[in-house]
Amino acid sequence: MQPFNNGEVFQHGISRGPQNTLSEKRCEIRTSVSSWELDYVTWECGSSGSAEQQTSPACHAGCTLPAQLRSPPPSTGPWSGAQPVPGQGQRDPSGHYIQPSQASASHLPSAGAMKPPSGPQEARRQASDISVFASSCTLHGLSHVFGQGSLTPRRGLWAVAVFLSMAAFLYQVAERVRYYGEFHHETALDERESHQLTFPAITLCNINPLRRSRLTPNDLHWAGPSLLGLEPSEHAAFLRALGQPPTPPGFMPSPTFDMARLYTRAGHTLEDMLLDCRYRGRPCGPENFTAIFTRMGQCYTFNSGADGAELLTTPKGGAGNGLEVMLDVQQDEYLPVWKDTEETPFEVGIRVQIHTQEEPPSIDQLGFGAAPGYQIFVSCQQQQLSFLPPPWGDCSSASLDPDFEPEPAGPLGPPSPSPGPSPPYSLMGCRLACETRYVARKCGCRMMHMPGSAPVCSPQQYKDCADPTLDAMLRKDTCVCPNPCAITRYAKELSMVRMPSRAAARYLARKYNRSEAYIAENVLVLDIFFEALNYETVEQKKAYEVSELLGDIGGQMGLFIGASLLTILEILDYLCEVFLDRVLGYFWNRKRSQRPSSTHLQALHPSLCRHQDSFCLPPHLLPRHTALDLLPVSSGPNLDILDMLCLHLTLPSSSQIKF
Repeated sequence: MQPFNNGEVFQHGISRGPQNTLSEKRCEIRTSVSSWELDYVTWECGSSGSAEQQTSPACHAGCTLPAQLRSPPPSTGPWSGAQPVPGQGQRDPSGHYIQPSQASASHLPSAGAMKPPSGPQEARRQASDISVFASSCTLHGLSHVFGQGSLTPRRGLWAVAVFLSMAAFLYQVAERVRYYGEFHHETALDERESHQLTFPAITLCNINPLRRSRLTPNDLHWAGPSLLGLEPSEHAAFLRALGQPPTPPGFMPSPTFDMARLYTRAGHTLEDMLLDCRYRGRPCGPENFTAIFTRMGQCYTFNSGADGAELLTTPKGGAGNGLEVMLDVQQDEYLPVWKDTEETPFEVGIRVQIHTQEEPPSIDQLGFGAAPGYQIFVSCQQQQLSFLPPPWGDCSSASLDPDFEPEPAGPLGPPSPSPGPSPPYSLMGCRLACETRYVARKCGCRMMHMPGSAPVCSPQQYKDCADPTLDAMLRKDTCVCPNPCAITRYAKELSMVRMPSRAAARYLARKYNRSEAYIAENVLVLDIFFEALNYETVEQKKAYEVSELLGDIGGQMGLFIGASLLTILEILDYLCEVFLDRVLGYFWNRKRSQRPSSTHLQALHPSLCRHQDSFCLPPHLLPRHTALDLLPVSSGPNLDILDMLCLHLTLPSSSQIKF
């Protein structure tokens, strides 16, 4: 038996009389609802009624299908054995032949033995069923919750367990995602070996910025008030202290004055200071140094790499495998201390800074001192620091241009990247560019040690604006510069011994044509070398990578719900099936129900569905197939399809069927 809509039951069967007419009142032809198959088509033939109905060609044709829709009975299934044999009648599924007069519903398979045809829509309905999905899903516990049958305590306990496991899993995932969103980092310290290291740049500056023997009355006129704090009335006395003649009568100062030229002409020259130079035992000289301006005046850098010069390297560590220089500080050229000012030096010696070639020297802040009368040993160890960019850190690798000022007002933040080519980013380079922009904005000029194309400040601008502005800026620490993403610095260990010895003083006095007292008060030796050919690395690393986040999520997923990435794909596939079946299927069925199906059925034969008391389904319950529209009506005694598909109805009349 097979239920129909509201529970009314039809008994499938076929019965045909000797004259090839239907002995029963109704017959139903049923095929699958999938594409290119017929759905349910109900034809009725009146065995009782008017003479017109009884003599209807459709009834005498035995509800004949069009020739294009005829097909032999299926070779398998419940009807495989019910093949008609000419002259012998019909054969039941057990293999016995049944005469036409003896055919009844009892000889045919029951409705329970008939399997509904399976098509794409039927498969989609099964795929969108939650119980079918739960039985095959790899998510643990789901099959116990959405199984067949009614709700039981066991199923409820399984539902609670699955819910709690899912809640614990989601909590752990949210915690891991939150931790990843905080972008933690860790610092790793390591020591590595190397067969060869690049020797650093060494910048040397005499603490005395100007030589007294090189100053002129014109220099005192222009630079005296700013550099020495001299008043015009004190020039004559200062010249006498310098051992120079007074200003000649009729002296006229120059119309302009260049501070850079003053320091180049009156500053200490390396040719006068450098007594001896050796690198790894080989002689070197002033040609191996590069002049550079700093806030201390004119300085000199060894191994600067300027103008494409090849950088020096060393294959060994220890004393004698680096730079060794003997310097004369020239104390007799130091300016007299006339007044106590911020720029007045009280010490004697050399300022030294060890830095990389990419980093501009900031020797007035980071340099260490070397005093005459000593030999200073400086043991270095290279350190390579790596920082992370945002959001894990705050490093930057954008190059800067001191001439590019995007915002001429407001507090100074990190300088903006340069619109054109510029040196690599460094912390001191950033600060120097920031100072240049600040001074240029306040004073309209730059100091001589500052980069850029702005004009160099005059001595009066130095005194009135540049020096006070720069000092105030350094005290407030106005510039905020991020660390570069890669830094190379040098850790230093200093040791010293007295020199020269009495025996060496006589030798050096004869060699350099100086007195022993002069050698003891002015000569120093600086020995800079690598302690060993190993270097330290200090590297910031991400404390929590994306791979670790995915690994933690996968571990929590497997622990709490027994799922994997493919389980997520299964769920997505099920949701897609539900969407196709429930949403798209709703609109598809609605569109099909609006088609006038009964019109096409009546077109097959004018005698079909003549009156209302016949068993004729409403149009919206008669699905149609496009193949019916394309095929002509045919009739005849050949009822092979009807032998297989016509169903014997047990209901007394069509008026008793409820939909």
